[in-house]
Amino acid sequence: MKTLLILAALAALFVIAKRTLAADLLAPDEAARRVAAGEAILIDVREPHEWRDGVVQGALLLPLGDLRGERKLWAPVLAANPDKELILYCRSGNRSGIAQRILQSEGRRAANAGAFKTWKKSGQPVTTP
Repeated sequence: MKTLLILAALAALFVIAKRTLAADLLAPDEAARRVAAGEAILIDVREPHEWRDGVVQGALLLPLGDLRGERKLWAPVLAANPDKELILYCRSGNRSGIAQRILQSEGRRAANAGAFKTWKKSGQPVTTP
């Protein structure tokens, strides 16, 4: 009986955590609106080999590995866009969440737009680099 209660509590926590994460994600249509209005830039934080699967049209291709490392690609973009919101996506929403936290800890406005597949399903234009 005790094991069942523990499993039920863990399941409930998982559901709550999943809902909280989903609530924190920026929807593709809202992200696209902000980018179109010039308020934000869209950034794909996946690694270069993943971009072969397609990218959201107009997204900058800046891997999370570079953000965490030398910032050869990130530095010029950050310098050129000090006041813009940085909207991030990746394969699943995990790495874009990591990038969001890094950028926010540095005082940047950043939003996690989640998974590339969500963008594709929403009908946003997708291209191959």
